[in-house]
Amino acid sequence: MTSMPVSGVVPATDTEEPADLIVRNAKVHTGDPSRPEARGVAVRNGDVIALGDDHELAHLVGPSTRVVDALGRRVVPGLNDSHLHVIRGGLNYVLELRWDGVRWLRQALAMLREQAGRTPKGQWIRVVGGWTADQFAEQRMPTVAELNAAAPDTPVFVLHLYQSALMNRAAVRAAGFTAETPDPPGGQFLRGRDGSPTGVLLAAPSALILYSTLAKAPLLEPDQQRVSTKHFLRELNRFGLTSAVDAAGGFQNFPDNYRTVIDLARDGELTLRIAYHLFPQTAGQEIADLTRWIRTVRPEDGDSWLRLNGAGENLTWAAADFENFAEPRPELAAYEAEFETAVRLLTENGWGFRLHATYDETIRRDLTVLERLAAEGLFPGGNRWLFDHAETASDESLDRIAALGGAVSVQNRMSFQGRAFVDRYGAAAATRTPPVRRMLDKGLTVAAGTDATRVSSYNPWVALHWLVTGRTVGGLALYPRDHLLTREKALELYTRGGARLTGEAEVKGILREGCFGDLAILSDDYLTVPAEDIPHIESVLTVVGGRIVHAAAEYEGLAEDLEPVTPDWSPVARFGGYQATPRSPWTSPTPPAPWAPRPGASGARQASDVADAVAEAEEHRRWRAARGTLPDPRTDAAPAFDPCFDL
Repeated sequence: MTSMPVSGVVPATDTEEPADLIVRNAKVHTGDPSRPEARGVAVRNGDVIALGDDHELAHLVGPSTRVVDALGRRVVPGLNDSHLHVIRGGLNYVLELRWDGVRWLRQALAMLREQAGRTPKGQWIRVVGGWTADQFAEQRMPTVAELNAAAPDTPVFVLHLYQSALMNRAAVRAAGFTAETPDPPGGQFLRGRDGSPTGVLLAAPSALILYSTLAKAPLLEPDQQRVSTKHFLRELNRFGLTSAVDAAGGFQNFPDNYRTVIDLARDGELTLRIAYHLFPQTAGQEIADLTRWIRTVRPEDGDSWLRLNGAGENLTWAAADFENFAEPRPELAAYEAEFETAVRLLTENGWGFRLHATYDETIRRDLTVLERLAAEGLFPGGNRWLFDHAETASDESLDRIAALGGAVSVQNRMSFQGRAFVDRYGAAAATRTPPVRRMLDKGLTVAAGTDATRVSSYNPWVALHWLVTGRTVGGLALYPRDHLLTREKALELYTRGGARLTGEAEVKGILREGCFGDLAILSDDYLTVPAEDIPHIESVLTVVGGRIVHAAAEYEGLAEDLEPVTPDWSPVARFGGYQATPRSPWTSPTPPAPWAPRPGASGARQASDVADAVAEAEEHRRWRAARGTLPDPRTDAAPAFDPCFDL
């Protein structure tokens, strides 16, 4: 028996069918209403075979059974992100400098400066999503001047949500942008006096300018993409993720960009279950693409590790709105005829789909087409379909979705863009953006996710914190108490909710006999930890199909070995992924201000952090004074323009 030292568990010599893995001495939240709690879980051949205490599971302990003592920790079903760009994220992960979780802009710039010294000529430094200016104590974005100072010769591309991007001089040159480069449709280059791009790119409102520019950076070789994907999946396992629904996306071509996960699945090296979608890449060719795929593959082709789930999140490019809340809602041209052709084609051939729709105006137009097909008796035809995002969906639209048997996948984009939404539409409108509680009250199937990696962070506990508290990563309260979810309901959206979207709700997202042996032992008890500490939770042991795929703390060394990150100059090799902070000493329901000492810090560390904050404030004061942007002490009037806070 391979195990941590445990007492009272002795291998049976006459066990005919022992478990492969038993997790004992745990507080198991099963997600099963018929048996919500247990003390242990037994897994054999990838599935749960029993739940119970030591006495009830003792007969399943054989000589080869691995027994893991949870040490009284909380165990939950493996998390399932219902909208994650996991395939695209994996292909690029080791190339990216992640600012996810970084609390100080000064720290973020220091990371960038150090990476500039490690990055070889010809490569770019890429900060691609998962952060927002609101998370920084300084409450601002970096400036182009700061990027130039940190990396004068290495191209730097910094993506801020799907709102804007910053490029240093070297990146502008590497991308080939000049005064003669025209603004792309739906995007804008900010330009200097001579017409040359300054390095500030605006999605106005289309994000095409952002990800088409990013696509100019060098790619990894196929063998490096394989290593990158494996490390990204392990990073997701670190937070207890065991499944994800891949929403495809721009610049994710089928089958070329799916080859890596297909090969990993063939070789038994996936550590995350993936249900994927197919997304037409070229405007004007969508129907041809869908027709070709229908002839090639079928939904649910694959197995429990990798399977096709349908089309989307775009079916036709013209039908997609944009999620840039810093810009006015886009007015879409007529798209219904082509959209109807796509839906009819998919429905007639047994394909489900998902639809990107941020605004109620788009949702209403889509529903009119779907209702017309339903009147013919064609839709939905037993096929699963859903709306993604649905931030401003009205009650009327939710009723129409329910009547057509649709579902909704919500993401915590408001964690990162909530302030921008409030600034444009007002606090009252933000109180139901998105209307998650109303969706549930109307009986809709609702699943939760992140929309990572280029918008929100892939850390699911940040999303769960948003569902439970209604607060942004900067601490802004968006929702009244009656719009919030209980911790148990939020967790259900992040486990069984995603399984419902893929037709796996009877075997995934719940711990009971016959279901997948997917679970996580948590660093802190999600059900009781102070709400402000939910984002700091990680998994100390993640199990997928009975395999230990991530192990930390007391369990270090139990997971399968993973080859080193390549290339060796990778930002991930130096900094890792999400920048974790420990749990908080505060128990107040009001979270600490962003400039408060780091959560969980000792007294000495807190004092040091306060000193750092004071130093930062003084450094900032001198910076502003040198530029003439401090208030006039005689009038207390602030200058009209402060370049520190306004790009």
